[in-house]
Amino acid sequence: MKEICAPAIALLHRLGDMACFLADGFRQTFRTRRLAGKVLRQVYVIGANSMFVILLIGLFTGLVLGLQAFYAMSMFGAQGMLGSLLALTLIREMAPVLTAVMITARAGSAMTAEIGVMRISDQIDALEVMDIHPIGYLVTPRLLASLITFPLLTSIFTVIGIFGGYLSSCVLLTLNEGRYFSGIESSVTMDDIQGCFLKAAVFAVIVILVCCYQGYNAHLRKDGKGAEAVGNATTSAVVMSCVLILVADYVLTSFLL
Repeated sequence: MKEICAPAIALLHRLGDMACFLADGFRQTFRTRRLAGKVLRQVYVIGANSMFVILLIGLFTGLVLGLQAFYAMSMFGAQGMLGSLLALTLIREMAPVLTAVMITARAGSAMTAEIGVMRISDQIDALEVMDIHPIGYLVTPRLLASLITFPLLTSIFTVIGIFGGYLSSCVLLTLNEGRYFSGIESSVTMDDIQGCFLKAAVFAVIVILVCCYQGYNAHLRKDGKGAEAVGNATTSAVVMSCVLILVADYVLTSFLL
């Protein structure tokens, strides 16, 4: 019986530890000095440095969606609904999910490795010796910056995706651009946009929590020591973040629909 309950107890312990880690990250917002400069730097690192990949993925996502949807809807003579389909698909699902996944791959992995190296090289211990709260110094700026950058990048992804759909369906194919944009105008509501921003904010918290937590506790891993532990922590952070993004997306969608 003990062997059966041990994994469940360990999971509950890990979840509780992560919840305390996140709560401490938010609490340090009111205790960390000169926080604005640190947040702006992380906005640049997480947001501005991810701009190119978001633009690229958003454009080709819109191109592919427009192309596939045009031929699928042509079978039923419903090409006029293509703008509605593409816009709602991007706003409700693909833009927040793909943006979060791409930021995880580019910025999340980097922050896990950075914090993990600081942990195994005793730099975090040095911060504590200097009376600098390590979570307030390392986690809180990234957490606040992600709450700013994730919704902004999701908005950019959506706009570029709609433009990509316009290129593939109206410029390359035969759809009338008036029907395309009128479909978007008639179908997209403020509730859809608010739901998109809510998902982006939730995904931001998930990514920063998982990536920072894995890096911060890299020295406690049992599957390696030193550089190996940092590499394993980075892999775990990316995989876990992507899985939790998809799980959270399903849960949020079930409430928002």
